[in-house]
Amino acid sequence: MGWADELGRPPRVVVTGGAGFIGSLLSRILLGAGYEVLVYDNLSYGGQSLLPLFIHDRFRFVEADILDTDTLGSALENADAVVHLAAMVGYPLCKKLPDLAQRVNVQGTRNVLSALPKDARLLYASTGSNYGEVVGLCTEETPLNPLSLYGETKTLAESLCRGWPGSVSLRFATAFGLSPRPRLDLMINDFTYQALVQRYLLVYEKHFRRTFIHVRDIARAFLHCMEHWDQVTGRVFNVGDESMNYTKEDIANMLANRLDFHLYYAEFAKDEDKRDYEVCYDRIRATGFSIDVNIDKGLQELIAGLPLLRVKNPFGNV
Repeated sequence: MGWADELGRPPRVVVTGGAGFIGSLLSRILLGAGYEVLVYDNLSYGGQSLLPLFIHDRFRFVEADILDTDTLGSALENADAVVHLAAMVGYPLCKKLPDLAQRVNVQGTRNVLSALPKDARLLYASTGSNYGEVVGLCTEETPLNPLSLYGETKTLAESLCRGWPGSVSLRFATAFGLSPRPRLDLMINDFTYQALVQRYLLVYEKHFRRTFIHVRDIARAFLHCMEHWDQVTGRVFNVGDESMNYTKEDIANMLANRLDFHLYYAEFAKDEDKRDYEVCYDRIRATGFSIDVNIDKGLQELIAGLPLLRVKNPFGNV
């Protein structure tokens, strides 16, 4: 018997930050699986990613900020589950706007917890940046040692969420791929775009190893957890696959084998999160989850799709 059968109706899922990179794709997947979906988003990056969803009878949208407790309380009032994505994402953005990062990532999470119905399921989008600098293989038992404000706020927010009796926290690998709300600041997406458009790519800390996951597999992981709740509730999972562990140099060389561009290596900058490690995904795999998109398929998608983004610099002549 599935969750919908137990409730006697489609489960109601609220996706905070649902107009963003992950949420705009996740909302489509949840609707396709028969769920009711309410997207809660302040539209910091616009709402065009949601336009095709309004045709669905099971879709609703609330434009509001995660810090607006009254509106948030109303939106979550009848929720069966909340996927909490709303956040200031990445160490550069958090470093640029530290006060807002603290309020959104930490206080915003407290607001969600305060508004959750007592029996609602909570699925929290955490990050591998919580681990900081790791020597050797990284598992869920590896001590958390965030080195950036982004990692610190996400680690604290994850701790808050894990205090909710019906919760799961997913520490995702570095995301990449295309979604209805594209992002060019993600490493593989950025590398591919620079190689395609600028025809050169400058890479620092080329030996640093990261683990990657396609945005579609991130969205699938949330659906998987909702549909295997007894196996995942109260737990934390690294989400990805060992086959997606690569160095920056590996990714750059894969692109060089597919595209014609100039590739340079330098040591002029650094990753403040110190993401340089391999990750073990045995725990999530034991629940039956596996990725669908490998690196070859993901790069093929980016190379074919990114040219459709027409990003123009009004002050250039090239």
